Amino acid sequence: MKIFLDTANIEEIKEANSWGIISGVTTNPSLIAVEGRDFKEVVSEICKIVNGPISAEAVCMEAPKIIEEARVLAKWHPNIVVKIPIMPEGLKAVKVLSSEGIKTNVTLVFSLNQAVMAALAGASFVSPFVGRIDDSSWDGFTLIRELVPVFDHYGFETEIIAASIRHPLHAVEAAKAGSHIATIPFKVLKQMITHPLTDIGIKRFLDDWAKVPKKQAVKS
Repeated sequence: MKIFLDTANIEEIKEANSWGIISGVTTNPSLIAVEGRDFKEVVSEICKIVNGPISAEAVCMEAPKIIEEARVLAKWHPNIVVKIPIMPEGLKAVKVLSSEGIKTNVTLVFSLNQAVMAALAGASFVSPFVGRIDDSSWDGFTLIRELVPVFDHYGFETEIIAASIRHPLHAVEAAKAGSHIATIPFKVLKQMITHPLTDIGIKRFLDDWAKVPKKQAVKS
C-alpha cells in the first residue's frame, strides 16, 4: 500500500518526505484555507518537494467550468491530479478530462455504486471517505473490502485511496483491506511510527550504552 500525505502544510510535507515513505500528497479547500496562503503557490511548492501525484481540488460545480478549471490546474505541474466530487457534473468532467490525459481523483465517495461509476468515467483515483462513514455508524472499511475485488475483477485501472483516515488503526485496516493507497494526516503518520515498546527498547539501549567504558566506545 502506498501512503499519500493529507495536508497542505509545507513543513509537514518536507518532514514526512524526508522519511522516504511518501508517494504523493492530497489537499482540499479546507486544508488550503488553514494555511492562509495562495492556492497556486502552495500546490506548486508541494510539487517541488514530492515527486508523485499531488491532488488539487476543483471548486466549480458545473461540468464545463470544472473542465476549464482542471485544465488550468493541470498546467501547473505534470504531477497534478484534479480532485472532483462524485456527482453527475463531475462524471461529465472526468470523462472529458481522462480523454485529454488529465488525471483525476474522484472524491467524497461513500458507496460502491459511486466508486464504480467514477472508474467507468475514467477516474485515475477514487477516494472513499472511510472516517466519515464511521462517523455515521457504519464500518468504512466494509466499502474498501467491497471495492478491491470488484475493481480487480473488472480490471479497472483506477486506484483506490482510503481517505478521511482518523487514527493509526484506520491505516492498518486500509492495508488489510487491500486499498492501493491511504492518504494520511501528518499527526496520524507520526502516531503510526511510535510504539511504547520501541520507546522502552531505545531507552534501555541508551542506558546500557552509557555504562560502556569509553575505551570500548565506537571511534571514527
